[in-house]
Amino acid sequence: MKLTILSTSDTHGYLLPTDYTSRNSQKSYGLTRAATVIKEQVAAAGADPVLVIENGDFLQGSPLAYYAAKVSHDLRPLSQAYNQIPYQIGIVGNHEFNYGADYLRTAIQQSSRHFLCANILDASGQPAFGQPYELVRFGALTVAVLGLTTQYIPHWEAPEKIQGLQFRSAVATAEDYVPKLRALADVVVVAYHGGFERDLTTNAPTEALTGENEGSALALIPGIDALVTGHQHRELAAQLGTVPITQPGSKGEFVGKITLTVNEAQQVTASQAELLPTGTAQPAAELVNALTPTNQAVEDWLDQPLGTTTGDLTITDPMAVRLRPHPYIQFVQDVQRAATGAKISGTALFNNDGRGFDHVITFRSVLTNYIYPNTLAVEKITGADLRAALEQSAEYFSLDPQGQIVVSDRFKQPKPQHYNYDMYAGINYVINVARPVGHRITSLTYQGAPVRDDQALTVVINQYRAVGGGNYAMFKADKIVQENPADMTELIADYLRQHPQVSAKTEDNFRVIAQD
Repeated sequence: MKLTILSTSDTHGYLLPTDYTSRNSQKSYGLTRAATVIKEQVAAAGADPVLVIENGDFLQGSPLAYYAAKVSHDLRPLSQAYNQIPYQIGIVGNHEFNYGADYLRTAIQQSSRHFLCANILDASGQPAFGQPYELVRFGALTVAVLGLTTQYIPHWEAPEKIQGLQFRSAVATAEDYVPKLRALADVVVVAYHGGFERDLTTNAPTEALTGENEGSALALIPGIDALVTGHQHRELAAQLGTVPITQPGSKGEFVGKITLTVNEAQQVTASQAELLPTGTAQPAAELVNALTPTNQAVEDWLDQPLGTTTGDLTITDPMAVRLRPHPYIQFVQDVQRAATGAKISGTALFNNDGRGFDHVITFRSVLTNYIYPNTLAVEKITGADLRAALEQSAEYFSLDPQGQIVVSDRFKQPKPQHYNYDMYAGINYVINVARPVGHRITSLTYQGAPVRDDQALTVVINQYRAVGGGNYAMFKADKIVQENPADMTELIADYLRQHPQVSAKTEDNFRVIAQD
């Protein structure tokens, strides 16, 4: 017998094959394409069993997902789309909390798949979202699925969104459950919304071992027959020791497939892992038809004009934006300071896909540039904290053999982390990439005077960074002195109502150089 385990992960509400940068754009991803691949795989399996898992991060990301949460306040079209795919199991992702725990609970209530999460507990120590595991029976074969989520969510989310919840290590939780599940089932599958902290070949750490990703350690726990992962948006299909693993990218680009050969004694005798690309699959017609009215409303909403620009606020070279002040980043800094009254502001160019603003600024251009539903926090920090934050951001850069400034490898692999390089307004500073890491800020002034280590400063940053997201240890929740509960998309729209014309200007306040 062959047991097939299919999975999607990190679809982020990208249901149709579009990135929404233009009306009715066509991309080689989307849940509707993945649905076709899954349907074909289920049919090909014939009488053999198939387990289909949605591995988390489905509620937030696309403009359609934002529209459901913030504009229509109707989650049903998104929920019903996922319900049309034969998922038996759903896993909670970290981005499921972006709109609050109650929103997640609504999504779970509207879902036909069974949600599992063993390591996020309520105040009484019980699983807060679904059950810890599920026993799925295929005739004489019993398959146990253990659901786990990255424990690092408190480092990213506002406290009120996760109030009363406890986040336990995925490894410690699996160590408790896997022996019990081995006694209950013939096959044990772990579905983990998290990734790998070590190189799959050498086992060398690929990131700081904070507990955000524990996949490598999970695979070492005796008794696991298959490990489904996500969170990092990597494209992985491999054997980690004896355990087959998958991680199917994001936005429905791939479907993860693990095949376990099971003998008559219900024992796993062989395994295989692979990724199935969805890019050439026809979008599932029934899903497309069901989503068309909602998508039409989203497209119309995205095309609403909010303001206009004078001068050039477009982005053609993301690296150039990070090396010197750019009008689009200046605009974001201005919005953040206007919303909070802070004098110093920090933000990032989150990825390399944003195009900045054309002459007419629409909701479409806002949402496709500022891709996260961040709120803002003002923190009271010291000059030493600010310098430390700048030094950490400066690690984003390195020099190639020709002495040219490039992006450091650890910000590119195993997962792109462009969102962890911050630029600041309200201060003047110089990053010299030729200097050693930790000593690259060669000039730092505020209001014309050098910043002192003991100087008290207030800075506005997004909530993710304010609670130490990105391992920025100098930022902590207990330093927050003010919060703005509106997300940045709303704040940008409000700002444009008051300032309907945006000029292409910058403070010209920082430089990134490479001089010995």
